[in-house]
This record gives sequence, structure tokens and C-alpha cells, in this order.
Amino acid sequence: MIKSLKSLVLVISASLLLFACGQQGGGAGSKKSKTLDNTKKAGFVKCGVSQGLPGFSNADASGNWTGIDVDVCRAVAAATLGDADKVKYFPLSAKERFTALTSGEIDVLSRNTTWTLSRDADIGLTFVGVNFYDGQGFMVRKDSGITSTSQFRSGISACTNIGTTTELNMRDFFNSKGIKYEPVAFEKADEVVAAYDAGRCDTYTTDKSGLAAQRTKMKDPNAHRVLPETISKEPLGPVVRQGDAVWEDIVRWSLNTMIEAEEYGITSSNADSMKESENPAVKRLVGAEGELGAAFGLDNEWSLRIIKQVGNYGESYKKHIADTGILPKRGPNQLWTKGGILYVPPAR
Repeated sequence: MIKSLKSLVLVISASLLLFACGQQGGGAGSKKSKTLDNTKKAGFVKCGVSQGLPGFSNADASGNWTGIDVDVCRAVAAATLGDADKVKYFPLSAKERFTALTSGEIDVLSRNTTWTLSRDADIGLTFVGVNFYDGQGFMVRKDSGITSTSQFRSGISACTNIGTTTELNMRDFFNSKGIKYEPVAFEKADEVVAAYDAGRCDTYTTDKSGLAAQRTKMKDPNAHRVLPETISKEPLGPVVRQGDAVWEDIVRWSLNTMIEAEEYGITSSNADSMKESENPAVKRLVGAEGELGAAFGLDNEWSLRIIKQVGNYGESYKKHIADTGILPKRGPNQLWTKGGILYVPPAR
């Protein structure tokens, strides 16, 4: 009996030792990132974007991409490669975007994508944060006389995108109201806009930010109105593949850095001078104190480069969304200290 107990104690002790070693090894291994290594070898961040949504991800005639979603990928490039311009953009439809990410064609999806349970849990993806709080709405022609969704009647036709939560929300909305409707769906966003603008449907539904942005592309933007009702919650944010915790953290904290920099008043123009701040939180954010970069296998100026080369969240929003007239008021996308709901964990 005693001999058996001794054997059992030895087995348990050995198991605990192996577990401890495994835990220590896991901690060291967690500093390694295959995606980061591949990104450094390639010399650019592979970023999935929309096929053209002003203010979020949109290319000009010369192929230069801009927008708040684009700035997320630029922030990742600044942090990991030292240069925010080292990004290769992959324009993707709503239907293509998740396959492109899970297959490795891209390493970051920053494409006005709604964070939902099924997307986060079922298809091997991880949402790393929210860079725009939105909600689904409807656009109609002003000459229709419609000023509220309460005026919708059976027989209405609605244009939208295939492969989006918009389709589900639209169906739920009309069914809950007992309204029979005709869906007119397309894979590409520009096809949806063109069909609505040509009169092929009575209303166009998507995220309200998308409606405001796409209205700028129409023949006569002032001939259309976005109705006041919001029928869903649409937290939009960047996405990565599951399985690379370090890369996930890099993308998450690249976005968080932009938001927290605005909170502390750190901008692209004053970031260097903020190294002399007496606030420890500010000094950590500009790399003058602590060694936060070591957690990702990066140098200590990774966050400083983001702020200097890309700017804080407020600078990005102003440049791409407010100053372009898409959505001058930030609404919920204002900082939590100013009446909005933008709030990120502290960098410490």
C-alpha cells in the first residue's frame, strides 16, 4: 500500500513538473508570431479592404487607398515594419472577405465588418476591437415622400449586398412589421449603389455610415435621404485569423494606440515632444518609459511610429469622415470622456 502511494506521488509530481515546464515554454513561445515573421519577410502588411467605401477604404484614380479602415492597416505597418506605407491592399467583396482571411491571402481584414457571435466563434476569426460604432438604416429618394420606415408598405423593393448581416437584419425588420418585400441583392457594393441610383429598388439598406458614404457617389446626392430609424447594432472593426495570439495583439493594440493617443492629446505633430510629459501613461504610449514593445517582439517605439505616421483616432476620423462631409458629427464614435463610447484598455 505504502509502495503504491509512493508511486502515485511520484507520478503526480512528474506530471506537475511537466505541466510547469509546458507553461513556461508556452509563455516563451507566445512571443513568436508566424504572421509577423512572414510580414517582415514580405516587407508589407496584407490588408483586406472594401471595393470602395469613401471615408473607410477607398482608392483614388492613382490607386492610393485612404480611410479609417485603411489607417488601421497603416498603423500595423508602422508598428511592425517602421513605415505606414508598407501595405498591400486587397479589395474584397463581402462574400470574399472571410475566405481571403482564413486562407492566408490577407493577414488583416479592415473592411467595415460587423462583429457578431457567429463570425467570432464559428469560422476561425477573431475581432480585435471596434473602430466604428454603427447601425443599419435605409435610404430613399426624397421625391418618394417617405420620411420614416413607418411609411413602408408591402411590395417595397430593397437593394442590399449579398453575404452580409444586412440581409438578415433586413429580413428580420420586414418580417417583424408584416411587410412583404422584394430583395434586390448584389455581390459588389458599387452594383448595389448603381441599381438603387437607377431606380431598380425603392430603398437601399446597409450600415448608416455606408449609406452616407455611398450617397456621395450618386448622380444627385441631395436627391436622397437617410431615414432616422436605426434597426440594428453594427460594431465595425478589424479582424484576424485565430491561432496567432501575438499578431492578434499587435493589430488590437495598434488600434488601441490610436484611440488612447487621442484621449491623452497626443497627435502626429506633438508626439515627439510628449516624451517629456510628466504623465507616465503618456510616456509609455510614446515609448519614453517602460518596455511595452517587448510583449509583441517589437522595439519600444512601435506606438510612437503609429501616432507620428498615422495620427490618433480623432485625426483619422476628421480627415476621412468629418472633413469629407460624410458624417461631420462623431456621435457614439466620440471618446468616452466626451459623451461617446470609444473606450480602450490602458497601455501599461
